[in-house]
Amino acid sequence: MNESANQSVDAVRARLEQTLDAIDEKLDVKKQASELTERVKSSYEENPVPWIIGATAAAVVVVGLVAWAIFSDD
Repeated sequence: MNESANQSVDAVRARLEQTLDAIDEKLDVKKQASELTERVKSSYEENPVPWIIGATAAAVVVVGLVAWAIFSDD
């Protein structure tokens, strides 16, 4: 094999290695969960109001569903 072919093969191998590293990073569930947790914490620290409203709305929905299940005639 000549030198330009070797360089071409080396370049392809380097790109393949980068691609595999990127895939590995995307499929690392623990790392993705950690990054998501950090984004959520940061978002809450910047502006907690939407999170509080969302949690309140979710609680109201749950209480409503429980009340409906208990008091419905079905």
